[in-house]
Amino acid sequence: LLDLFDEHRVRTTCFVLGWVADRHPELVRLIAARGHEVASHGYWHQLVYDLTATEFRDDVRRSRLLLQDLSGQPVDGYRAPSFSITRRSLWALDVLIDVGYTYDSSIFPVRHDRYGIPDAPRHPYRMRRPAGVITEVPPATLRVAGQNVPVAGGGYFRLLPYAWHRLGFRRINAGEQKPAVFYLHPWEVDPTQPRLSAGLLSRVRHYTNLHRTEPRLRRLLDDASFGTVREMLTRLGALPWASLDARQGTDVQAPLRES
Repeated sequence: LLDLFDEHRVRTTCFVLGWVADRHPELVRLIAARGHEVASHGYWHQLVYDLTATEFRDDVRRSRLLLQDLSGQPVDGYRAPSFSITRRSLWALDVLIDVGYTYDSSIFPVRHDRYGIPDAPRHPYRMRRPAGVITEVPPATLRVAGQNVPVAGGGYFRLLPYAWHRLGFRRINAGEQKPAVFYLHPWEVDPTQPRLSAGLLSRVRHYTNLHRTEPRLRRLLDDASFGTVREMLTRLGALPWASLDARQGTDVQAPLRES
């Protein structure tokens, strides 16, 4: 993947798992040396809503310190395993602020059986929390028939037609004048990986169309321009404010204003 990004002169944000960084420190150094932003995916890859606040704090703090030490750059961003910051785990945002993160990319504004806040804002925004302020960077979605539909990457990139994603990015970029956040797992470009025993739904989500990922990714890198999350937020400058009320079933939008 790093060679592919070099080939297309693309710089990315790599949300690195602390467990992997501990075992392959040279990989983190290589990511940073090639000009990519290093961000945190936590340490143990545990779902946030299955952890206590203390367990979560230990996890994200350990990961951030390790990645900063290995990369030699500040680690500003976090993405939860399986996008597991939901309404019942919004407390995690305060922990992230306390530990030193300035942005999060975990709140997916879709309906899903494991994650998502479907009425959360679709584009980057700022939240004022009890612990301070944090920027949220949602994965890309399109608004279709009153619902948010993913065009963000990952399994959606493998399972849905390529044309859907390209159309979605064009509509977001040109029509809405917003950036589109795309993500990908390294294992998704490895069609020969071992097949593990799992339930049918998990197998479909994980293994379907692995052989298509790299060709589609090459095409996408030719079709669109990319940059790191840090670069994107710098270019965007002022962001709208929003608050997500965990006690209610709806998103509470504050008036849009310049920060």
